[in-house]
Amino acid sequence: MDWLTLLIPLTLTVVVIWLIATYNNLVALKNRFKNAFAQIEVQLKRRHDLIPNLVETARAYMAHESATLEAVVAARNEAAGALSAVTSGGGVAALADAESVLQSALSKLSVTMEAYPDLKASANMLQLTEELSSTENRVAFARQGYNDSVLAYNTYRQAFPAVLVAAKVGHGVDAELLVFADSAAIQEAPKVSF
Repeated sequence: MDWLTLLIPLTLTVVVIWLIATYNNLVALKNRFKNAFAQIEVQLKRRHDLIPNLVETARAYMAHESATLEAVVAARNEAAGALSAVTSGGGVAALADAESVLQSALSKLSVTMEAYPDLKASANMLQLTEELSSTENRVAFARQGYNDSVLAYNTYRQAFPAVLVAAKVGHGVDAELLVFADSAAIQEAPKVSF
């Protein structure tokens, strides 16, 4: 009987320590992927802030291309709205869709600008496109970091033995990966030519 009275409190202590460690790991991993998303948010906001300058610089040269410029502005506004929605609890998939539309509109703008040699030679345009290209690389890098953090969280949450308690301590849902519709194209460095 003496060993049994020691075994029960020892077992309870081990279980409580395991529960605390599992909960703390879940919280740490969740905070990592939230921080990683904050890094994406910074880069996307930077991109969204650059686009109006790009459009205004192009507008002076491209008076006959107002539909293309308006499409870029509309896509930028939609992407900025989707980013705001995610930061206030919305879905990551809507952000990915909006960013894909924006990327497509920027690609059309780039192709359209090919017909304007003066625009291609503009110092402002060259600087803006270089900043945009750099930002695109930063977005891809931040997205990779976010997805790595989400993968670590989801894997830990779904793995045994954490799966036994994850849902009971507020970690019952997988975090969403951020996958843009043109994911393969994003893996390549952006090509901006003038």
